[in-house]
Amino acid sequence: MQFDPPLQPAILLKRYKRFLADVVTPDGRELTLHCPNTGAMTGCAAPGDTVWYSTSDNAKRKYAHTWELTETQQGAVICVNTLRANSLAKKRFPPE
Repeated sequence: MQFDPPLQPAILLKRYKRFLADVVTPDGRELTLHCPNTGAMTGCAAPGDTVWYSTSDNAKRKYAHTWELTETQQGAVICVNTLRANSLAKKRFPPE
């Protein structure tokens, strides 16, 4: 699946305050991501999971990065951005 701009990978360190997550990127930078999913996210927010995030160039945003997907250590890929889930499903399963 293609994302524009492309998503970047990172490893989840922790999720906290329902809306924030700390990650470490492949080059060792620590970032704080906005988490648009306010649910418990049981099973898709374990430390060590791979997260895929987008970056916004909007200077007015407090957090430039948004958590989009999780790839669990068991290999499941989960869309955690509830605002994007329906559009992804439509792309993957277009109407006949």
